[in-house]
Amino acid sequence: MSAPAVAHTPQQPPHQLFSEGDLKLESGETIKDFSISYVTHGTLNADKSNAVLMVTAIGGNHHRIDFMIGPGKALDPDKYFIICTDAIGNGLTTSPSNSKMQPRMQFPKFTMRDMVESQHRLVKEKFGINHLVAVIGPSMGGMQTLQWGVSHPDDMDALVAMVPLAKTPAWSVAVVEASRKAIMNDAAWNGGNYDAPPEKGVRLWRDILNLLAARTPDMYQAQFKNGMDALPWMKEQEDAALKAFDANDWIYQTWAYERHDVGTSPGFNGDTAKALASIKAKTLILTGTKDLLNPEFEPTEMGRNIRNVKMETISPGTVTGHASAGGFIPADVEFLNREVGAFLEGSRAKPAN
Repeated sequence: MSAPAVAHTPQQPPHQLFSEGDLKLESGETIKDFSISYVTHGTLNADKSNAVLMVTAIGGNHHRIDFMIGPGKALDPDKYFIICTDAIGNGLTTSPSNSKMQPRMQFPKFTMRDMVESQHRLVKEKFGINHLVAVIGPSMGGMQTLQWGVSHPDDMDALVAMVPLAKTPAWSVAVVEASRKAIMNDAAWNGGNYDAPPEKGVRLWRDILNLLAARTPDMYQAQFKNGMDALPWMKEQEDAALKAFDANDWIYQTWAYERHDVGTSPGFNGDTAKALASIKAKTLILTGTKDLLNPEFEPTEMGRNIRNVKMETISPGTVTGHASAGGFIPADVEFLNREVGAFLEGSRAKPAN
């Protein structure tokens, strides 16, 4: 789940694109003239041993975990060189919304592993980095993080997967299907050929995903003493979404999301547990209590197959669900910075220069 879009400011590192040419997908199809979008924080040291890769949530962008980047935070640019990437289909990296050669619904379907391979090429080809301190990401970013550990087990010391899934369960499939159907059933979507956002569909998408699945009943109880006060607030959230959302990009990312299973990686014959057991990196899995998008039972059960794993509940005692990794709840932000920072310090094979 994406947090509200964060605007780029002049004080932040410049947004960059790395051209990878034609990106061959797992399906055999190709994304033509593919470029991956990213920003960096900090300085890569001489032996290239201090790099951390951040992968983003569904609908999110390279700002998605800005709340964990900065002096004294978990990802301190004085210690680490942090590469924050944009996933295929988020509107910054090559996507249905910005592709000149394969626009809109002409864009080929892609998988979570395709996202990972595009990031792997960036790390290797652009930066010449052979080994990462860590890969870290929230939600769909957490799913990519675990996939990194399966696909490239020797390429990092640590994995930090926040509110992730190893294999998308039926519940999560139903949630993203409902969110997608909300858009596609709006006549204004017009088979993907809209000139303006399909407003009715986008409003319903926002309600289903961000306001129901990504939050918990407990959060609403705390926020609204009068239940009816939730209605104008919901409209405000919908209005904001209309300004920073592309329907086709969302549809394509949900197709990757719902079909994800690390067990379908080459060599594992659909065995999710076996794939997870192949992970060599020290792994931290962080779950949110009452997560209604990525149910906590899935990563908790599947994570037990990882040999060197630590599993924690974000801010124990709070009930913030999927939003616990959203970056807007102070107690969760403090918890994540403290726990992830300590985990990374304890995971490094050798200190950065």
